[in-house]
Amino acid sequence: MTTAREPSHGGDRSEGDLGPISVVVVNYNGAEHLPHCLAALAKSTVVPDELLVVDNASTDASADLVHAEFPGARVIRLPRNEGPCPARNLGLSSARNPWVLLVDNDAALLPDTLARMVAAAVRERDAVLLQPRSVFASEPSRVHYDGGQFHYAGLFSLRNFFVPVDQAEGQGTLAVDGAVSVVLLARRDVLLGIGGFDPAFFILFEDLDLSLRLRSGGHRILSVEDAIVHHRGGTPGISFRSGKEYPNRRAFLHARNRVLVLIKNYSWRTLFVAAPGLALYEFAWCGFALASGTFFAHLRGKWALVGALPRALGQRRAIQAARKVRDRDLLVGGPLTITPGLKSTGGRVRVLGALDRALRLWWRIARPFAG
Repeated sequence: MTTAREPSHGGDRSEGDLGPISVVVVNYNGAEHLPHCLAALAKSTVVPDELLVVDNASTDASADLVHAEFPGARVIRLPRNEGPCPARNLGLSSARNPWVLLVDNDAALLPDTLARMVAAAVRERDAVLLQPRSVFASEPSRVHYDGGQFHYAGLFSLRNFFVPVDQAEGQGTLAVDGAVSVVLLARRDVLLGIGGFDPAFFILFEDLDLSLRLRSGGHRILSVEDAIVHHRGGTPGISFRSGKEYPNRRAFLHARNRVLVLIKNYSWRTLFVAAPGLALYEFAWCGFALASGTFFAHLRGKWALVGALPRALGQRRAIQAARKVRDRDLLVGGPLTITPGLKSTGGRVRVLGALDRALRLWWRIARPFAG
């Protein structure tokens, strides 16, 4: 067994270690990506103490591939696919070590990625969640995810989104409010203590919800800029990276999950003073849903939200009781993060720019009165 001991690089790094690291890979029909993910982990300079692959009832034999090609891994098979949230939670509860690396099956770490994340966690002892810098596997010179802030409209305001690496802002290890769940190094007890990932989201916004619960409870999240992971294909039918057709499934999840984030995590006072901005964003998104042919999926998402509200309202009581940081100290008014493919015309760019400015203006007015 090799523990996750910090490599010595001089400077102000403290000596110490996190102890052995468990790795949990979440898989669903990952035959295309999973071998790359596991092969990359096998080359890590920090050798995991255990490797768990939690399989969401895959139908493409990818779980059998693990047995054949990576016999050191333990496969946990779930009877049905309920999204990555229950799988991550099961991986966390099944892991035997305090620190767990959560990895999506389409992520490939560089050999020193985990070592750099461990070094950051050793230096920043109060951090409970760390993410590497995610770049596109097809274009490693461009950032995909790099952490972000909480936009009051119930969104991530992402750092360096689609920005060339050599133009990306920030160096070293930075405190961020939100982490994106491509790869996460997590303190197992803290995540499980706040309930882990909420299965109600299935996917999309689940990492925003988790990050909000951690930050409002006073915990620290870090982005490790020099730890790199290659993000490969995304989730079929949900991921959206280009100007191609916007997925109906994503439209459904966006319509439901964004409001779940608001209901669970914001104080009633914040929701009241933010209401004009929230209504403006909702109106704009309805227009996009009509233009993109996803309006009926959007409506289905709103209908599904009605059924999810009683549980969300029950959860908010515990979340608000555990709050240590106010909404006004966490939420921002912009920038509004937009996938470049959605800015396909000059008219659309102008509309999105006007929306961003209006949302920023309203939050400047409303923020002092928020919870």
